[in-house]
Amino acid sequence: MTISKKPHNPLHLPTIYPVTCHTDHVGPGSTFVAIKGMKHDGIDYINQALARGATSIVSETAIDKNSINTQNVCFIHVENARKALAILSAQAYDYPAKKLKFIAITGTKGKTTCSFLIEHLLRFNGYKTALLSTVKNSINGTDFPTKLTTQQPDYLHTFFNLCVENNVEWVIIEVAAQAFSLHRIAGLEFDAAIFTNFSKEHGEFYATMDDYFAAKKEIINYLKPQAPLILNAHDTRVKKLSEHYSNAILFDNNQTLPCPKLIGRFNNYNCAAVITCLKSLHLLNSDQIKLGLQTFNGVPGRIERYELPNGSCAIIDYAHNPSSYEAILGELSQHTDHLIVVFGCGGDRDASRRPLMGSIASKYANLMLLTSDNPRSEDPAQIVQDICSGINDTYHHKIIIELDRERAIKMAYHHARKNSIIALLGKGPDEYQIIKGVTTFFSEKQILQNL
Repeated sequence: MTISKKPHNPLHLPTIYPVTCHTDHVGPGSTFVAIKGMKHDGIDYINQALARGATSIVSETAIDKNSINTQNVCFIHVENARKALAILSAQAYDYPAKKLKFIAITGTKGKTTCSFLIEHLLRFNGYKTALLSTVKNSINGTDFPTKLTTQQPDYLHTFFNLCVENNVEWVIIEVAAQAFSLHRIAGLEFDAAIFTNFSKEHGEFYATMDDYFAAKKEIINYLKPQAPLILNAHDTRVKKLSEHYSNAILFDNNQTLPCPKLIGRFNNYNCAAVITCLKSLHLLNSDQIKLGLQTFNGVPGRIERYELPNGSCAIIDYAHNPSSYEAILGELSQHTDHLIVVFGCGGDRDASRRPLMGSIASKYANLMLLTSDNPRSEDPAQIVQDICSGINDTYHHKIIIELDRERAIKMAYHHARKNSIIALLGKGPDEYQIIKGVTTFFSEKQILQNL
């Protein structure tokens, strides 16, 4: 497929890719890479890809050519279709990532705050930037929606090509553990990386914490020679990586500058990581960083505050694992004598964290509204029972169960009083609910604004 070298409108990200693993992005001349996913097998979509104009099919399994129209189609067998997707996607655009500089952020918590903060500080000081994050993607301030922390490589290289066409200098990219395990970033090289912290997460994907950490620490293998690796000095596992990488730099929370929109000890660490990274790259000095921190507007869905008519306030936050609960509820409990927590746990995800999150919430909350948070294919009532199993009997008087999340939020407001804090945990910036495979619009922000 021939790639046009004309500059794209920076507001437009192409929907047809030269190489892709999803038929929605197939067009005339595209290469379709058949990947076996968690729920679907790309082999089953070959006819659909051909109907949309694909002229090459890449697969790691044998294809029954009698069942499809093979005329004028090139079939390519590979050992690893996911790696092939990354390599072929980069090749199709003439390796755009090699024309960019990258700061990568991995870790269990803090990736999004760090990525937003770096992108803001660089743009504020005149650099042309792009952002790939859990909340949104952007190029020089033009935003694009995202569904994954780290997108599939066909999207990534399409995005990188647009970055090159729009003179981007620095790309800030969040890297999820699965991005390493599933080869989404194969072939990329980073000019710097931050490893924020490590704690329990993604038990639905990784059998053990060791497996999860093994994926995360692959970040070392993606660094360019002499690229700095910024590590959390207070996280035992993360700090130990400094023994295996000569250009590691440790950060702690004692070297931060004030940022009005970021409260809490955990955000001190995020700020420290960012400052250490930018100084190690000699991109900004202390004065530039200080002024940039003062102008930072925060991150959507990360300790997002709303003042409510009855004198209480609500905090929307993406916290969805035990360590995040401990961090944010420990912080919020210091700012009120009446903390109401509205939360659930995602279905078809690591169930072992549910009782842990229930236990932590019960320790800090004066009242808990247990509700739904993307139950997916699971029974929401069973998820709530799993949460309750971790709550000591002496705290059961704090529990109200309301599976309808909108009603739960309104009920929390009814129980709130002046100076109460209502913590809405789990959804953050996401504006949807997934119930029995059906995705519907759901906005906590809108519900709060209508109270």
